[in-house]
Amino acid sequence: MHLRGACVLGLLLPLLCGQYANAQGRHPADSSTSEQSGTAPRTRLILKDGSYQLVLGYKVIGNVVRYRSAERNGETEDVPLSLVDLPATERWQSDHAKVQSNARPVLTPELEREEAARRALTPEVAPDLHLPEEDSVLALDTYRGTPELVPVPQEGSDLNKETAHAALKSMIDPASVAHRILSIPGSASDIQLHVNGPVFYVRIGDNDDDEDTGGALTVDTDGAAGRATPSGGEAKSRYVIGRLDVRADQRIVSSFRLGQLGTGSVQPDVIEMTQDILPGGVWMKLTPDQSLQAGEYALIEVLSNREVNLNVWDFGVHANAKENVEAVHPEAEKPATLERRGPV
Repeated sequence: MHLRGACVLGLLLPLLCGQYANAQGRHPADSSTSEQSGTAPRTRLILKDGSYQLVLGYKVIGNVVRYRSAERNGETEDVPLSLVDLPATERWQSDHAKVQSNARPVLTPELEREEAARRALTPEVAPDLHLPEEDSVLALDTYRGTPELVPVPQEGSDLNKETAHAALKSMIDPASVAHRILSIPGSASDIQLHVNGPVFYVRIGDNDDDEDTGGALTVDTDGAAGRATPSGGEAKSRYVIGRLDVRADQRIVSSFRLGQLGTGSVQPDVIEMTQDILPGGVWMKLTPDQSLQAGEYALIEVLSNREVNLNVWDFGVHANAKENVEAVHPEAEKPATLERRGPV
């Protein structure tokens, strides 16, 4: 016989339910759930013949299972415990709860687009570690076994180092020998990374900042052409890491052959990078093509086959350095909660 609840056939179960409706006490081996409100999600009360009853909640009372029917507007009904497969019911509830906890809420197409744009601004780059909205260039470092993001300020710019990007163009003669193109004060950078394979993230687009900049920014270039955009860098640019020559109280950035980049030709003190645009087009991921030894470096933006940006992002690599003060640490995302709102 195929049974679907206490009143499915209208004959057998009403008699059985009436027989056990007034049973008292609890079954010693039973587990139970509290009755739920009418707004609770439906669950299945599975019977031993393989059928089930959709319910809003149930509990075991002696030899009876009392439930609130989801098919009959929450009406309270009883079914003999001997007809209910409690282990199967509990397994279904457990599996269903896991699916519900992992499921994303259903959004309208417009809200889905807004959510995708929000995720693009702060993508996750390590477990519970997201790129922040406030910075433009960050390095993914590891300190004492924990991944963290380190903001890397741009050296040589008077612009806001958190939100702006300055390009001080310098022409490099492709036929010239290596020569000094920039001197950075100090023998070591304030930013010290602890791994020899740091990954960099450069903000390349954020339309929301356009209004804040008031248009193009003017950069004093001492005769060179200049430009500035409200982002970490340009998507069309190429990026390399240059090893700096430390002399006394300064670090020297030397020129290199721009036309040889991407050809497989190895240049001393130049580390090329693999560039990937993250979903959403807001961030670019830069991965060095080779490990970095201990020393001082600069992330350099190559604007063309003859131009580089003299406003570089300087950093050092030293495994025993102190932790960077402004490092961003992993933070578990808090589950969304609903609050009861009073009458408007």
